[in-house]
Amino acid sequence: MADWRNIIERQLSEYPPRLSLEEAAILYDDADQNELLHAGLMMRRKRVPGNKVTYLVDRNVNYTNVCTINCQFCSFYRPPGHEETYTQSTDQISARFSELEAIGGTRVLMQGGVNPDLPLDWYLSLIAELRARHPSLALDCFSPIEIEGIADVCKISTKEVLRRLKQAGMHGLPGGGAEMLVDEIRLDVSPKKGSSDNWLRVMEEAQELGLTTSATNVIGFGESNFHRVQHMEGVRQLQDRSLQRGLTGFTSFIAWPVQLENNSFGKRNKGQNRIELGTGVHEYLRHVAIARLFFDNIPHIQASWPTMGMGVAQLALFAGADDAGSTMMEENVVSASGTTKTLAGEDELQRTIIRAGFVPQKRDSDYNNLRTQIIEEGLLPCAPPIQPV
Repeated sequence: MADWRNIIERQLSEYPPRLSLEEAAILYDDADQNELLHAGLMMRRKRVPGNKVTYLVDRNVNYTNVCTINCQFCSFYRPPGHEETYTQSTDQISARFSELEAIGGTRVLMQGGVNPDLPLDWYLSLIAELRARHPSLALDCFSPIEIEGIADVCKISTKEVLRRLKQAGMHGLPGGGAEMLVDEIRLDVSPKKGSSDNWLRVMEEAQELGLTTSATNVIGFGESNFHRVQHMEGVRQLQDRSLQRGLTGFTSFIAWPVQLENNSFGKRNKGQNRIELGTGVHEYLRHVAIARLFFDNIPHIQASWPTMGMGVAQLALFAGADDAGSTMMEENVVSASGTTKTLAGEDELQRTIIRAGFVPQKRDSDYNNLRTQIIEEGLLPCAPPIQPV
């Protein structure tokens, strides 16, 4: 069996070989924490040169909380008929868009649940009207599981649903609902969500249509480190296929631990047969570093401050992350699980990046750099970087 030291040495060479599934698992299991995080940082500097850390000014809009999938770890959804269900009107959603425009935002991430009462025409009318009212905002909407739900209701293919949504004005399909793309784990915690292959297939269809896509990963369901790397392997294989076909593929990869404070998934794991759920800072940072080394075909690795906090997000920048995520004027899904810090202004993200010793760079949904006032007006302070631990 290969030694983790030799694997890291090869990864830090001038022409590092592709990290295999088995080698990534060895690093995850055995590598020294500081050595692993350092390798992630060195690989970040090779793949994303320079000292800039990007961020996005956007807003999450959760248009409905009605959902039939019943994921055991989700505290946000309500089943059809529940007294706390809601579906927002176009005017309500548009008002939230206007608030984002007022602060210079460029992207809306709009997701909800699998709502069996909403036909495709409802979604098409919503997207078309929002596109007309807010032409400056990129509409990154829904998730593969929502697309599957719409297709089931309308009795058409998922690719046709995506085609019509794009024609109406949808810009991208975010990577929500991936969680763990290993069916042994996925179908245990979300048996109604469908297989890993379904998620990957819908994402591939979105990429074929030219929609902007990202890949996500939630850890802490009691899975092994090998399961986590298997998830990455499925994403990397799809990215290989897309790039070989001349498609853009995934712009980025972001992972975070499952949030358990308020949900039944966390509560069910009590007593003698308890499975340890969730994960801490140590494992999260290892995951970021492994992702940076493993994904030689996905350029950007995003830090997750809403789930881990700003301090840990800073440390993730020293483990291989090159993006600080987004401001998120509004967030309802993660916060429903008990996380209290889910909102941040542009100035707070900039300060977080600067305190870590990096330069903040505003971007759009496609990772194009945008005008960043703090840089262009010479307002960037000289601040000593924090020291990674």
